[in-house]
Amino acid sequence: MKLISWNVNGIRAAVNKGFMDFFKQIDADIFCLQETKMQEGQLELILDGYYQYWNSAEKKGYSGTAIFTKKKPLNVTYGIGIEEHDREGRIITLEYEKFYMVNCYTPNAKRELERLDYRMVWEDEIRKYLKKLDSKKPVIYCGDLNVAHNEIDLKNPKSNRGNAGFTDEERGKMTELLQSGFTDSFRYLYPTKEESYSWWSYMGHAREKNIGWRIDYFIVSKLIENKIEEASIYPEVFGSDHCPVGLEIEI
Repeated sequence: MKLISWNVNGIRAAVNKGFMDFFKQIDADIFCLQETKMQEGQLELILDGYYQYWNSAEKKGYSGTAIFTKKKPLNVTYGIGIEEHDREGRIITLEYEKFYMVNCYTPNAKRELERLDYRMVWEDEIRKYLKKLDSKKPVIYCGDLNVAHNEIDLKNPKSNRGNAGFTDEERGKMTELLQSGFTDSFRYLYPTKEESYSWWSYMGHAREKNIGWRIDYFIVSKLIENKIEEASIYPEVFGSDHCPVGLEIEI
């Protein structure tokens, strides 16, 4: 089974920058989007052979997620059932016979870390949510999780320590999640691989110089880590300040 996750930084803009070319070429079984930045009805995507599920933020042009899947799920859930966290369209969960697929766009702590306190609450609630699902059947959790977990996961760790996405607090929450029974699929296969990034600033020719961060993930229940076949990053694919990431898993 081939899965793709991509923060498209506005699906309407991405469609004009070659999104469909990659979508057709990669032929994923499940394709997850973050930061769709649209309301229902603002774009009609014709995706033959796929069921579409969208979760938009209440605020227009902000946040939002979507999942396109070849196989119809048993059940679809939007959000995690907590109003405070469910206004921004950040979570979609598909239930299948053998696993849950959770697509997430994690809140950014922002400049001056103005949203870090909220982010800490979010992290605790999402971990509880994932563990609850995991107690029933294995979970595949993907998306823009807005944290570079370890120093290997960004180009300039020393100068970025304490900045949004690389605070000790955010990194600690990722450690907590992994220690609670989950596996970072990319690091499972490539524990020491350097310069593998999924996001680059638009400033200073960062992408050209590969001055990036790995903040997009596929995380799976530890129970199924041995079923991971490949974990991919596609830096050659443009259309957003993020590139797609992928997982191949036999489940």
